[in-house]
Amino acid sequence: MPPKQSVTLTEAELRIMDVLWRKGSGTVQQVVDWLPFALAYNSVLTTIRTLEKKGHVKHVKDGRAHVYEAAIGRQEATRFEIRHLVSRFFRNSHEALVLNILQDEALDAGKLKRLREMLGRSDQRGDLK
Repeated sequence: MPPKQSVTLTEAELRIMDVLWRKGSGTVQQVVDWLPFALAYNSVLTTIRTLEKKGHVKHVKDGRAHVYEAAIGRQEATRFEIRHLVSRFFRNSHEALVLNILQDEALDAGKLKRLREMLGRSDQRGDLK
């Protein structure tokens, strides 16, 4: 039985999505060329096909070549990943996620102050419910 396909982006998928978000669209060979590290053509093709099955990438035919582009934007993908994280680890509680971030010892006073300011601005705009 093959392994279950991840609903979130794997590292390899994210690297390819980063290229497509930056460059717009391209063939598999162009994506291979744009990657900041060497990766085999077949590996990139397989990953792009997986991304297409997930609905993250789409293609159009240009002669014999397929030209691929992101079907979802970076912000939409980020929000999906965060919702998935909140669901898996925090029982759908965004508050628990934020509290976990605030309790992180790696967070210095400057970053904590910036987060408080951002929360204050969101509250003033009515973004916080």
